[in-house]
Amino acid sequence: MLLNYKILGTGQPVVLIHGLFGALDNLGALARYLSENYQVISIDLANHGQSKHQQDCNYNTMACDVIALLDSLALDRVMVLGHSMGGKVAMQLALAHGDRIKALVVADIAPVSYSNRHSQVFKGLKSVDLINLKNRKQAQQMLEQAGIETGVSLFLLKNLVKNEQGFAWRCNLAGIEQAYPAIIADLPSQGQFDGPTLFIKGELSDYILAQHRPAIMKYFPAASAKIIQGTGHWLHAEKPQAFNKIVLNFFEKTQ
Repeated sequence: MLLNYKILGTGQPVVLIHGLFGALDNLGALARYLSENYQVISIDLANHGQSKHQQDCNYNTMACDVIALLDSLALDRVMVLGHSMGGKVAMQLALAHGDRIKALVVADIAPVSYSNRHSQVFKGLKSVDLINLKNRKQAQQMLEQAGIETGVSLFLLKNLVKNEQGFAWRCNLAGIEQAYPAIIADLPSQGQFDGPTLFIKGELSDYILAQHRPAIMKYFPAASAKIIQGTGHWLHAEKPQAFNKIVLNFFEKTQ
């Protein structure tokens, strides 16, 4: 089953890949901005958005899902951008399917393993009483009572949908939790991608640190970096104009 996707614009193809608990509309502002010059394909990864639910989900399977979509769209080579978990998917794409990737942008993530940063999020999401839930405001209160800050709660609640039976999570929460050890692990590929590569870091974020530079250069010897001042991990949402301009300038230079 192909991933859910949305296409905007025409021209050279660019694939946008969201992060954990996200969906294709998370990078919607960037998609609209780039669509003035490019064909932008925004995707929902497996277990996210409106894409398929599955238990076996890791960076190799997620990258293969993207390749299957590119094949179905008859796209030979694309530029790709991924944020957070999506950045790791994009890196896996470049390492395992380098002949299909023309240029790579990685937003605030490194090709390294991470510690568990989401146990409270999983606990909070599972604490929401979907059966007796009356409205989204009540769900937000439950998440915040579980210790999740307002901004993160509002982001997570984009996954809350209402159907004939009541409220439900659109994402596959159980599948994501089962796959989480693979999500925070190092990349499975050990090759190199020597094509144009840009890492964009939020100044206040600790997802990319100085000690990650050797790993970045090992996998991506042509990598360069930009830092967006005054932003954290959600740099594309905190300073969209700066973020969008950096991405556009990089893609234009690779033409």
